[in-house]
Amino acid sequence: MPASVTFAVVGGFLGAGKTTTLAALTRELRARGRRVALIANDQGDDLVDTRLAEAAAGWAGEVTGGCFCCRFEDLLDVVTRAVEEYGADTVLAEAVGSCTDLQATVVRPLRRRYGARFRVAPLLTVVDPARFAALGRAGEADLAYLFDRQLADADVIALNKADAVDPALSAAVRTALASLHPGTPLLTYSARTGTGLPALAETLAGPADAARHPAPADRDLVIDYDRYAAAEARLAWLNHTAEVRAPHSAAGFPSARWAATLLAELTAGAALVGHAKVHLTADDGRTTKASAVGDGRAPAVDADGGAMRSARALVNARLACPAAELDAALAAAVRAADAAAGAATSATAPPAAFHPAYPRPVHRLPATAPPPVTSR
Repeated sequence: MPASVTFAVVGGFLGAGKTTTLAALTRELRARGRRVALIANDQGDDLVDTRLAEAAAGWAGEVTGGCFCCRFEDLLDVVTRAVEEYGADTVLAEAVGSCTDLQATVVRPLRRRYGARFRVAPLLTVVDPARFAALGRAGEADLAYLFDRQLADADVIALNKADAVDPALSAAVRTALASLHPGTPLLTYSARTGTGLPALAETLAGPADAARHPAPADRDLVIDYDRYAAAEARLAWLNHTAEVRAPHSAAGFPSARWAATLLAELTAGAALVGHAKVHLTADDGRTTKASAVGDGRAPAVDADGGAMRSARALVNARLACPAAELDAALAAAVRAADAAAGAATSATAPPAAFHPAYPRPVHRLPATAPPPVTSR
């Protein structure tokens, strides 16, 4: 494996726009001649993000059943396959949105133990300004703590959604971030419009020039793992697949209406929405994708594949509620979506929401390596 392979891990809280960011970065880097592979990560299986990564990049892989830190060897295997099977010279990896302490558990182990194989880019943490402003008001102290530890761990903080956020809010969030995390570079951009994206791409995958790029974090993150685990366990996780068809219309059911209705119903009663995503794939390959992040914002239809006679639906949801409540909420949301779109849905398996297990990273390296042991 050539040492010129760039590996970049991108973190940030659920709903920050990491997947859209990586898709946009892939386009930007491919235009510069890079051969880019994407890796998705989740606590469960059946990921919407993997479907989107497959559409955005020439090669996409996934690490499931746990975060990168707890599945480090799986991550290494997927990165190796991206290079050997696809010839990737740049690998972008999206961490689970409830994960932190990535410097010690992913970035440093790769730099110190596999530095001859990879150039490991600065750790980027993506932020949704509206989520940053709202989380402190949500009464979710542990989740707010997790969010803050993600920011404290970053080499670069990337403020996304510049096209969709009120300028006054954006300025206030920038001021707050500069005060809370002084010395950490802050970039503002929009993954949807591309504003500010070249600077972001240069930070992750530009030449290794110390004068132009942030230095790796040389500090240990102060983190209470019990509180970190409590924050993750506050969220119920659900990955669900189903078949949706139009039994009474030869023209098909309006897929965007079905997806948006499902998300609106699913997230309506949640105290906090990490994120919820729906991906529909028609028999002829057309796709519809919708997402919701709560905070009073309506679901967004990111891609509309139009009317579909039959489609495979993939639903990913991360909500602050008991797992059993999320299962029941999904069943009710599917009924509402079917009624609104004139569709009939059959699950490929019963809903099975769960809460993440306690994080137990494979490696956790301090910022300063201990001196070698010498014999007397």
